[in-house]
Amino acid sequence: MNNELYKRLKEYISFSPIPSTIITVEKLNDGSCGEIRFFAINEPFKKSYYDMFANTEHDANISYENFETAIEGQLYTQHLPKEPNFETVCFKAAWEGQFINTYVDTTKMYGFWTQDILNPITEKSDDPNISFCQFSYTLNKEMDTGKFATVSPDIASFVIKSCLELRNEKKFHESMKNVTKDLREYTNSYAASIVTVDKDARTFEVVSADVRNNDKDIKEIFSKFPYEIIESWEKLCQKTNDIIIKDEHDLNVIEKKAPAWVKTLRANDVKSLCLVPFVHQDDIIGYLYITNFDVSSLVRIKETVELLSFFLTAEVANYFFLQKLEYLSNVDILTGVYNRNCMNTHVDELSIKLKLNPQPFSVAFCDLNGLKTINDKEGHSDGDRLLKDAANLLKEIFEDDLIFRAGGDEFTIISLNCTKEDFEKKIEDLKEEACDPDWLCFAVGYYHDESNGNLRLALRYADELMYKDKDAYYEKHPEKRR
Repeated sequence: MNNELYKRLKEYISFSPIPSTIITVEKLNDGSCGEIRFFAINEPFKKSYYDMFANTEHDANISYENFETAIEGQLYTQHLPKEPNFETVCFKAAWEGQFINTYVDTTKMYGFWTQDILNPITEKSDDPNISFCQFSYTLNKEMDTGKFATVSPDIASFVIKSCLELRNEKKFHESMKNVTKDLREYTNSYAASIVTVDKDARTFEVVSADVRNNDKDIKEIFSKFPYEIIESWEKLCQKTNDIIIKDEHDLNVIEKKAPAWVKTLRANDVKSLCLVPFVHQDDIIGYLYITNFDVSSLVRIKETVELLSFFLTAEVANYFFLQKLEYLSNVDILTGVYNRNCMNTHVDELSIKLKLNPQPFSVAFCDLNGLKTINDKEGHSDGDRLLKDAANLLKEIFEDDLIFRAGGDEFTIISLNCTKEDFEKKIEDLKEEACDPDWLCFAVGYYHDESNGNLRLALRYADELMYKDKDAYYEKHPEKRR
């Protein structure tokens, strides 16, 4: 260590009122970033680090007085996980002379939001492969919106434009598509997409995607991904607010943790990537996924996507909330088929459409025989199980048709996609499968309308035929009548 250089930089850093350190950044022969070490630290940095790491196993026996000597000269990874994004900004500050100010969500790692400030240092090292920069930081338990909003006019303009697009009157998917297209162009990337995740169902959806010159179908590519690949992203994002791959070195690092995912990246010629999770109430609900972006603008792109992701997260969360509300208002929770409210809405709408533009359709009423007997003798839990079995059978046979739970033990089918013969075949299959008088048995009435277009009249005919079938059932099994 050059003692004179150390003394000068140590004195310089001591004037900073916030935690600050001079760090050395090595440039490897291939021009990439090598080792990053703490060269000189100030007193606030020493105290901050001591408070965070003194009780760790590595530093358990080091006193506060000696903590300074234990930090200076050491790799930054002695206490912190290796962070490619941090190394990138350090390299740009030390070797490219860039001034960098970022506000980062590091609550997963330290429980704080971190403002990182990096300044280039003009002092020259004796080693031509070493350059210096100053790294300072502030910590906030809660997000400081003032710091978070301190971005360049270019970034602010783009994010505001995106927010206005999200808040217009367009539908969710259309707005997302427009924002994704703008983002791909802004980042000069090959492709950009927004992916939502349902961890309970272990499913995901590409809600929007944009590719340069429409070269590829991103949704088709993602359709071949097993859910386990999406699941691996969450593990990678556990201690960081985004994953950035800027070169082959970063790709190799990620490959050790998520080999299946990186295999798909290599197969699709992905050289650089930015993956930003949408975190809502401590749960990941989606991702922003950008490939082959302009790595020379990495810092600007990183700030942009991290800021934009907050608004996209809110939009996705609101979309999920509205979907859940729609589901709860239209779906019978016990059986999973549409409920009476949804049936009434569909009948109203279809009645008008069929009257204006008649087309062939079929309807059926399917009423469970003996549900009250099961409830009375076996209990309502068994009755609920019977209803679920009944609904599952209907969903299996009438998978392309509308199925409603019209009442307690009554289901209604409306089919716009079947010929009369096909629908009658489905009815035959239903009667064959649901013929157990002691468990699952339907009274069925159905009607096919070829050209009249009167849905309500067809439903009335089907209902009357169902009651005739039910009377025949009780004549054969009088003990089931209640």
